[in-house]
Amino acid sequence: MSDGGKGGQGRGGQRGDGQGPVGIDELLDRVREDYERVGPDEAAAAAAEGALLVDIRYAALREKDGLIPGALIIERNELEWRLDPQGSHRAPQAVSHDLRVVVICNEGYASSLAVASLRQLGLHRATDLTGGFQAWRAAGLPVTL
Repeated sequence: MSDGGKGGQGRGGQRGDGQGPVGIDELLDRVREDYERVGPDEAAAAAAEGALLVDIRYAALREKDGLIPGALIIERNELEWRLDPQGSHRAPQAVSHDLRVVVICNEGYASSLAVASLRQLGLHRATDLTGGFQAWRAAGLPVTL
């Protein structure tokens, strides 16, 4: 089956100007245009107001650096299945598409791509933490080891 001369690139991997694939920096810029990211203090305030903090870091990083108290741990490869309010494998916290979600990775890169995916599922209030867990810790916010 032919890929239409796209060299295996899907539509999402093409530049908007038709000039070929985008790099990761451009992709991050594009997905971040669609929502407002939050800093550590804003994330903590959102959690205090009922937002769900979701830590997508892998186990080795959590063991090495610690946890954010109250954050739901969902590794990146399970995120969409666990947060889709219509999904059969959803977490108990995934009750509505209106849920405010703050996704946290280690440094704030993978979380942006995760937010783009969650927004495609209809979680229109999903955002991520600029600087990730490292920014949270550097801001002196609570971490448990």
